[in-house]
Amino acid sequence: MKVTDIIIFIIAYLLGSIPFSVIIGKVFFNTDVRKHGSGNPGATNTLRTLGVKAGIFVLILDVLKGFIAVLLAKYFGTWQGVTDSHLDRMTVAGALAILGHLFSPFLGFKGGKGVATSMGVIFCLMPWWASLTVVLVFTTILWISRYVSLSSILSAFAFTLLTLLFRNGMYIPVIFSICITLLIVIKHKDNIIRLMKGEENRFVINKKTV
Repeated sequence: MKVTDIIIFIIAYLLGSIPFSVIIGKVFFNTDVRKHGSGNPGATNTLRTLGVKAGIFVLILDVLKGFIAVLLAKYFGTWQGVTDSHLDRMTVAGALAILGHLFSPFLGFKGGKGVATSMGVIFCLMPWWASLTVVLVFTTILWISRYVSLSSILSAFAFTLLTLLFRNGMYIPVIFSICITLLIVIKHKDNIIRLMKGEENRFVINKKTV
């Protein structure tokens, strides 16, 4: 591993750490999204608190964090991992971007639930059909259940399953997918409890926020 790779990994983590929901809320709405709704600094709570346009904007930016982090490793990294594959360093960079979102130094090492940033990483790491499959799982479950949390968890499991099936012999991506899925489940532990109790809020767009 060279200095260039270390710098890229640091950039990937810091890029993932940028709390766009908090920044946009404070700059454009004079509102801290962490003090409203679920208190989560993510796209869903931003949408519910600040409106659809703000929520979509944060969603896009959070996805791009993961996507760009992986691209940086792909085109500028030099580290050769265990399998001597570009995919290894891309995976590490993506994981660091997600960890940055989950544990942002700008938010006291707290953060969102990592779903949007994970999707950005998946878009860049996985073949288009695999990425599309994960998105379809998310949207289908959301359409049927109206639970963002359930959709996020099941789409994470779909990502892990696809990785296990089609990354045979490349254990760094497999370990990454399992760890990210576990982190997403852990970050949704309160949602899981509410789902089991039938108390989880369904995803409904308030017309006043459109």
